[in-house]
Amino acid sequence: MASVPTIGAFRHGGRLREAMAAHPDAPRPWLDLSTGINPEPWSGPRAPAHALTRLPDPQALNDLEALAARAFGVADPGRVVAVSGAEAALRLLPGLIDNGSVALLAPIYGGHLEAWGPASPSLVATLDDPRIARADVLIVVNPNNPDGRRIEREVLAELAVERSDRGLWTVVDESFVEVAPELSVADLEIDRLVTLRSFGKFYGLPGARLGFTIGNKMFGRNIRALIGDWPVGADALALGLGAYADEAWRASTRATLAARAREVDAVLADVGLQTVGGCDLFRLVEVADAHDLFTRLCGLGVLTRPFADRPDRLRFGLPSRNDFRRFEEVLQAVRS
Repeated sequence: MASVPTIGAFRHGGRLREAMAAHPDAPRPWLDLSTGINPEPWSGPRAPAHALTRLPDPQALNDLEALAARAFGVADPGRVVAVSGAEAALRLLPGLIDNGSVALLAPIYGGHLEAWGPASPSLVATLDDPRIARADVLIVVNPNNPDGRRIEREVLAELAVERSDRGLWTVVDESFVEVAPELSVADLEIDRLVTLRSFGKFYGLPGARLGFTIGNKMFGRNIRALIGDWPVGADALALGLGAYADEAWRASTRATLAARAREVDAVLADVGLQTVGGCDLFRLVEVADAHDLFTRLCGLGVLTRPFADRPDRLRFGLPSRNDFRRFEEVLQAVRS
């Protein structure tokens, strides 16, 4: 009988301490591949010590939002609002958008279900085709988490316009779109379209807790009133200001991640694991004993991402260049 991962592993990635407690004899340091985070982070400076002894400067926040807007292709920086991570933003949405009926394009990141369920417990539904959504609010992740499904920009743009004209909202979570910028709709000024962006995933700095919402002016005013004058800390400001200004790093990193994802696919194929989905920050495989494979990998100090509703699926983040050989050796060991 295949072993079953701990409950925390099913909820989302990043539960490294829980995995270490469950597998105390596993080799250390652990290799955490449970999340889709760039393993080669942007390496610019953090906030200076004196910045931590005072409240963040409102002008620095304005500068950050303007830089992020430019990076996202958004003409009006007033539409871009910095928040403490895309995760925080998505959980604020039910209080900011008319929350009648809600449709979520499945499969979907569990945080969206958790956010909207309490707000409209009898009105939340999942569907597999966004074009048939008639709900007051439609939630889409693009590229999708967890399977990397892609919806072309033109399709989403047309859908968002049509829904907005009928007084309906469309929310597009673009947390992984930095590796597929051609899919983004963040630049489009559509009245009832809200886009979410993540900083930590592509820039490899999730601990900074920085993200953004992009919406109409009224939405921006409402979310600013809700989150207050200091929505992000000094480190997030310093890292964001440096990273979003670094256009050369952004371009070279997209190319590096694409090449690394292909290398990961080759390693997986060598041990009989076929990639069936993902983006350039994570890869998804299907295998009959995925939960057992997850547990055996944990036993060798490698944390991946299982799914409660799909015991035949396992997701791998990308290893760093320094960890790549270990990644190969561990996979060969568990699949030999």
